[in-house]
Amino acid sequence: MSENFKAVVLDQVNGEFTRKIKTLEKDFLKQGDVLVKVQYSTLNYKDALILKNGARLVKEYPHIPGIDFSGTVIESNDNNFGNGEDVLVTGGRIGEIYYGGYSQLAKVKKEFLVKKPKNFSNRQAMILGTAGFTALLCSFAIKAREELLLGEKVKDVLVTGATGGVGSIAVMILSKFGYNVTAVTGKNNQSDYLKELGAKNIIDRKEFETEPKLLDKSLWDGVVDTVGGKILSNAISQTKYSGIVAACGNASDIKINTNVMPFIIRGVKLWGIDSVMVSMERRKFIWSEISKFIDFDILEKGINEVDLSELLETYPKMLKGEIAGRVLVKI
Repeated sequence: MSENFKAVVLDQVNGEFTRKIKTLEKDFLKQGDVLVKVQYSTLNYKDALILKNGARLVKEYPHIPGIDFSGTVIESNDNNFGNGEDVLVTGGRIGEIYYGGYSQLAKVKKEFLVKKPKNFSNRQAMILGTAGFTALLCSFAIKAREELLLGEKVKDVLVTGATGGVGSIAVMILSKFGYNVTAVTGKNNQSDYLKELGAKNIIDRKEFETEPKLLDKSLWDGVVDTVGGKILSNAISQTKYSGIVAACGNASDIKINTNVMPFIIRGVKLWGIDSVMVSMERRKFIWSEISKFIDFDILEKGINEVDLSELLETYPKMLKGEIAGRVLVKI
């Protein structure tokens, strides 16, 4: 194959931040044990922040962003990964401190790679990507309430940022668990899609943007929050006794205004969800569960597919909250 490849390259010279598609030589990729021909990546909120200005996550330039990807092994220094095997990557700080997936070639450390299960394609792997992986982590955290409380069932669940990548997939998974899912969104034109994903009820985001009470009405056995800020604060105040709130995002705000009352009066548990440094055992388990809870035919309806050049035009729209569903990047 050609020794050259195309990639999105971020650079910072004399205080000027740039993002360009460049043709690079293969020896540009200096780290890693396994060389992958990338087929798909995604645009996540963290990616959009990195594309804007590095988001204080990128430490060295020039840099190739993209926090996840799927593709096929073409060279390997590790016996566990042979040529022609399909693999995927989410987390491990790929696209942050290591070169990422917005590239026709990616060279990564073996401990970051997961062998793609046979029951879905490389494209479907990235229809989920980091967002789907995070949604599954959040959903299993909610389900854990049933084990923690010795079989007491989860019934009513809230998902904030429900039209986003994590939120939309969480709605589907939680409804497949058999829960009554209420979706919070500011995009009323997406109501039909949210109902197709499995939402029983839809609430306008404005109802969660008021100043939170010390304790509000007990409404939710579990919450998946993807946005933070006042929305998370209000969701916590409305969570039922011994409910679990899984928090994984900060698109609204990194700060929350809460108090100890939900935690010491109602025993609410705030469960932070990190998808970056997850153990390989948990990664393999999560990816093995995909076929039980994901209907790709429905998710396809919420896919915006772009190429690398279109990606650079799309990320500002995500930062402005103008994107619904998933952005799939075809390399």
